Amino acid sequence: MTHTAAARPAARPSRAATRRGRRPGRRRERAWAYLMIAPTTIGLSVFYLWPIAQTFYDSFTSSGPFGGSTWAGTANYAALAQEPTVGQAVVNTFLYTAIQLAGIPLAVLVAALLNQKGLRGRSVYRVLYFLPVVTMPVAVAMLWRWMYDGNYGLVNYLLSTVGIHGPHWASDPDIALYSLAAIGLWMSLGYNMVIFLAGLQGVPTEFYEAARMDGAGPVRIFLRITVPMLSPNIFFVTILTVINSLQMFDLAYMMMSTPGSAAGAANPALPKVRSITYLFFQKAFIEHDIGFGAAVAFVLVGFIVLVTFVQFRLQKRWVHYV
Repeated sequence: MTHTAAARPAARPSRAATRRGRRPGRRRERAWAYLMIAPTTIGLSVFYLWPIAQTFYDSFTSSGPFGGSTWAGTANYAALAQEPTVGQAVVNTFLYTAIQLAGIPLAVLVAALLNQKGLRGRSVYRVLYFLPVVTMPVAVAMLWRWMYDGNYGLVNYLLSTVGIHGPHWASDPDIALYSLAAIGLWMSLGYNMVIFLAGLQGVPTEFYEAARMDGAGPVRIFLRITVPMLSPNIFFVTILTVINSLQMFDLAYMMMSTPGSAAGAANPALPKVRSITYLFFQKAFIEHDIGFGAAVAFVLVGFIVLVTFVQFRLQKRWVHYV
């Protein structure tokens, strides 16, 4: 009997006992996980979440030029609907965004051309196209202000060599916005091109070989194979382009401002170039109407969220994932 009892295997621990044994280990893992993400969480809360909450609160207050604020309810949003400069700023922002979206096909075409293996010096071309992306926007604006100058700018000098008298590109209200949009296209072309080049690397070469065997030409291959295969990249670039264009500020600020004066005060083209973000800057930091500026900022944020949501809903109709 004693030998039989000793030969019996030990009883297995119950599931509850096993769980109790694992709990200290899991708690330590969770504690380390929370510790690792704590710096990022604190940074996001301090520099993003708290400013957002504070701006939302400020949009319901009224402040004077010497500080202090009082609760104003929805008065700022009501004033926003009646402000005459808001409508023009919305039109300017939408037109600028539309022009930037029109530059996406150009970036696709440039990426397809620079993806050709037989092209000589394509690495040099890629670097040249990408240089504006890594250049400071302030430096870009200063360069283009000189090039756009109506009296001694490079653009008008080149036009004068063929007998054309160029306008004042940055101060003519009829063309100032298009002049800024051209700079925006030039600055974003290299970044978009790199994204499309990365997408082209993932297109199987068998697709192109099969299309050539079927007698398809370069244009048909580009439209039937390259563009559909790049649709996820095009969707991503479209999202970024819309968000960045709706927040356009630094380029307009640098191109419109005159040294020694308020931002853009001496430029007659400012009303035709002022974006929604520029209007926020003008109201909040020049006119010291913090509440009205905060209301403008939150209307812009809401519109960006709405447009992005619509784009994600529509992507199922034209984006093809392989």
